[in-house]
Amino acid sequence: MITGEVKSQVDAIWNAFWTGGISNPLEVIEQITYLLFLKRLDDLHTLEENKSTRLKKPMERRVFPEGKDPKGRSYEDFRWSKFKHFAPAEMFEVVSQHVFPFLQKLGGDGSTYAHHMKDARFTIPTAALLAKVVDMIDRVPMEDRDTKGDLYEYMLGKIAAAGQNGQFRTPRHIIQLMVEMTEPDAKDVICDPACGTAGFLVAAGEYLRDHRPEVLRDSRLKKHFHESMFHGFDFDSTMLRIGSMNMLLHGVENPAIRYRDSLAEEHGGEEERYTLVLANPPFAGSLDYESCAKDLLQIVKTKKTELLFLALFLRLLKPGGRAAIIVPDGVLFGSSKAHKTLRKILVEDQKLDGIVSLPGGVFKPYAGVSTAILLFTKTNSGGTDQVWFYDMAADGKSLDDKRTELLPPEKQGPVPSVRLAKDEHAKNNLPDVLKRWGKRDKGERKNPRTAQSFCVPKSEIAEQGYDLSINRYKEVVHEEVVHRPPQEILAGLEELENEIQRGMKELRGMLK
Repeated sequence: MITGEVKSQVDAIWNAFWTGGISNPLEVIEQITYLLFLKRLDDLHTLEENKSTRLKKPMERRVFPEGKDPKGRSYEDFRWSKFKHFAPAEMFEVVSQHVFPFLQKLGGDGSTYAHHMKDARFTIPTAALLAKVVDMIDRVPMEDRDTKGDLYEYMLGKIAAAGQNGQFRTPRHIIQLMVEMTEPDAKDVICDPACGTAGFLVAAGEYLRDHRPEVLRDSRLKKHFHESMFHGFDFDSTMLRIGSMNMLLHGVENPAIRYRDSLAEEHGGEEERYTLVLANPPFAGSLDYESCAKDLLQIVKTKKTELLFLALFLRLLKPGGRAAIIVPDGVLFGSSKAHKTLRKILVEDQKLDGIVSLPGGVFKPYAGVSTAILLFTKTNSGGTDQVWFYDMAADGKSLDDKRTELLPPEKQGPVPSVRLAKDEHAKNNLPDVLKRWGKRDKGERKNPRTAQSFCVPKSEIAEQGYDLSINRYKEVVHEEVVHRPPQEILAGLEELENEIQRGMKELRGMLK
């Protein structure tokens, strides 16, 4: 967790941009991202210098070349540790006229982030604002990976708080729940085909660091972790830069985050390539047939993006691969042929593991649509026996537009650091979801349909036309109304009447 002091430093940087004339929150985060990347490049260069000095050998890999650029400026001046000491006017001239053109041509640190820099634009309008922001960023402690990651997450949260582009932000605690439920392992190949700021990939990486430490001890697994485990697609170049930087700051050196319109392109090279899909894809309504990938239309003939994404996930997963995805409730009970076909494929041809119905306010204030987490395993040979359902009523925050935290931070999320008291479950269901999910093949099967979670056999789901909405199977407990005998009621009325008459009599006496 970052401290209040660091948060106030970030808030000050943010305010500096706003007062300096940049009010679009995405543009603010993009410009900060470029500056963080420049600082990172200088750190990498310094590491290589220290290594060269220690081994008394020439530098193997220089980030900043020797000599001068085509405009006659020394490449040494391009380093953060150098230009941060320049006067504002000189700093502005170096960064805007020399450093950015250099970055755009940079093969750089070999990361996908460097690749996404080719269309980067420097839009900080004044020397005074650049000097102020460079000074502020330089004062933020960036040595620790957790601090860097949390710092960037805090800044991304500010995009959402600004009320724009909130669609790119799935709540962090919901992401964490989905990652905990799927339990990534050290050999997984993980994909988010609509990655945005890469929140799912970041959370999967953090889970592996905490639960699978061998991933960074074994050299082969470490190489896989940094270069071939994480894959993200997006067709927004700003999101690609932000997502790549998010991964870099969380300690993943070269994730495969690349430009791709997931629904519009054929998936020949991607088919059956991934072992885990984690996603909350955008559900924009309908897509034109002509622009849709034909291999997806072979699975299901529809223009609905939510169904096409589901077909895409089935296409991308290897047999044995698993998925945790967020879908709008309409996917679970929609009555069109395409809806029913996809649900039948999940139940009959694959292994549908579970459905977590999310509270209506989880995505407020950006959307009030009802959603669910769909969890399944690709088998191509069936395997659905019982489907586990959970009716989540609370996620630790109020379900109105304010989304106020109902519990202290240590009691939030699916794995709180402090155990919840019994009455606090009503404010945060996430730890209970995780606990019951682990028992879905055992004790959960005995739960009555009136419980918060229960299992439904495949045969019953088939009888219901593959309807997967929890309300189709949940039974509601009606409170028993106690009927009193008529004589008892009459006696009570008589007593009440006598009381009223006595009261009236006393009142008249007092008035006389």
